[in-house]
Amino acid sequence: MVSRLTSDIPLNISKAQQRTLHALAQGGTIVLERDERGDLLVFKALRRNGLIVSRGGGPYRINREGLANLRSQLDNRTSSRLW
Repeated sequence: MVSRLTSDIPLNISKAQQRTLHALAQGGTIVLERDERGDLLVFKALRRNGLIVSRGGGPYRINREGLANLRSQLDNRTSSRLW
């Protein structure tokens, strides 16, 4: 398992990883989706960087490290018609 040396230095996170972390931060769960080669690139990168964790065999959830590396954005669940 690779862990980061310090949480003071933010990671470079791709758009796909950001979208996944935002969904997890809003209470979502991970459904594994493979790319055309059968790889789980986003999931593996988030797990390798220590941004998500599974406890006791449960679903993967965002942890404090993941929240600290999450860039803020507007809530994408609300419709523009509500405003």
